[in-house]
Amino acid sequence: MIAALALFLFTAAAGRVWCGYACPQTVWVDLFLIIERFIEGDRNARIRLEDSAWTLPKIAKRLVKHGIWLAIAALTGGAWAFYFADAPTLLVDLFTLQAEEIAYISVGVLTATTYALGGLAREQVCTYMCPWPRIQSAMIDEDSLIISYQERRGEPRGRGGRRDGLGDCVNCNQCVVVCPMGIDIRDGMQLECISCALCVDACNSVMDKVGKPRGLIGYNTLANLDKGKELQRSQIRLLRPRTILYGVLIAVVGAIMLAALLTRPVLELNVQRDRNPLFVTLSNGDIRNGYTVKILNKIHQTRHFRLTLDGFPDAVIKVIGRDDHAPLFTVPPDQLASFRVLVSTAKANLTGDTTDIRLLILDQENGVSAENRTVFRGPKR
Repeated sequence: MIAALALFLFTAAAGRVWCGYACPQTVWVDLFLIIERFIEGDRNARIRLEDSAWTLPKIAKRLVKHGIWLAIAALTGGAWAFYFADAPTLLVDLFTLQAEEIAYISVGVLTATTYALGGLAREQVCTYMCPWPRIQSAMIDEDSLIISYQERRGEPRGRGGRRDGLGDCVNCNQCVVVCPMGIDIRDGMQLECISCALCVDACNSVMDKVGKPRGLIGYNTLANLDKGKELQRSQIRLLRPRTILYGVLIAVVGAIMLAALLTRPVLELNVQRDRNPLFVTLSNGDIRNGYTVKILNKIHQTRHFRLTLDGFPDAVIKVIGRDDHAPLFTVPPDQLASFRVLVSTAKANLTGDTTDIRLLILDQENGVSAENRTVFRGPKR
């Protein structure tokens, strides 16, 4: 919720600033491009290499590039698998070939998708796969900051030293060359623009060379564009009803999450009673019910618990798989452990076909406890 509301807030304030500066897809594409430029050269060199014959140097460069891409994909995208398990343990198991099959499949799939989306598909993901370009139009308003071109100042375009009758745009096309999405910002606000501001830097450097003021391409608002004005710092309105609403919602959700975290129990007990059969009559006449006891240990420490039962003073508790009758349980750190438990009591203790009971587990070291209320079933009277 906080991530979604923050995305709405950032978009309302500064357009697709998330896409241009923080989106994992953008970060991966930039990282892969750095590797590509380092190995194959600049744009012109890469075009020449693409059009050349398949020689040993070309094959070597391609193998090295894609090998580094795969390594980056494994170390970044594939590493998402560690979020769903104990990371140090999983790392050792992966390299010692002791991890479960699903772990290798998860790392492989995440690595492959990272490599394909960041290295091969690149900006096509933003244009055709990501839903946010279509949604962002509902998030911005007249005061949202967007990357824009000052058409009244820049037109008509033209090259050359004499600027009589021409605008400030010298038609160098540097804004198009540096755009990772391959669009021309001078055509106006477009679906593909990710607000990375590379065109702003490129245009400002050209303006410095030709002696023109900066800001031909820069941040502006729709309200200012309609008036043909450049954006002044005093005109930036970050505090508006829309942004204030998003900020308040983020604060509320954050407060709820903080309260839930501070009051979060470190131990949970869940009990499921067997439904088939409902009960078993033993040879001595006692009635027995079966239960599945699940203990969730939420701290990074092995814990030992004792199980007790309220409802029958002389009930016998037996844990399946053990010869002793001591209801003691050991749960590894950050794990959910499941046990099969049989509870037996004399028929005379039953007040009806259903008797309320309470199962309680107690940490043998620190005294932390958890309980679960269930029923004990017997024959109808």
